[in-house]
Amino acid sequence: MSEAQTAGQPGEAAVARMLCDVQALTGTSPEPAGVLWKLAESGRQLDANLIRLAAGERIGTHTEPDLDVLVLVVTGDGVMDTPEGALPLAEGALLWLPHGSTRSITAGSHGLAYVTVHRRRPGMQIRRHSEPTPVAAQPDSQ
Repeated sequence: MSEAQTAGQPGEAAVARMLCDVQALTGTSPEPAGVLWKLAESGRQLDANLIRLAAGERIGTHTEPDLDVLVLVVTGDGVMDTPEGALPLAEGALLWLPHGSTRSITAGSHGLAYVTVHRRRPGMQIRRHSEPTPVAAQPDSQ
């Protein structure tokens, strides 16, 4: 098979498949908060997470220096604060966060669930002692 026909492992065919039911994961109670789902397939080129915040919960101000991130609001409401001003978040909102952008996210009174997608971060690498030490891996962007 050609490289375009294989997935992450040699000889493994690339096959489209359902990964999760976002509505089922976010559709009932506002709890639990945190990462509800994470893309974990081997050989992937992307990272993706489904994150839920309880009403009023906040992800503090942070900057992603290396990766562009897409954010798709699935349920609930909230606000993304940026140096340029507040961006309202509501179901269906799709945001592009270019690398280098600064933001924080606060869930509204109904909580907030959203999907983030970005290029996969390279894994930690073992280097010879004479090579520069790699920068510690960053947590997934939110």
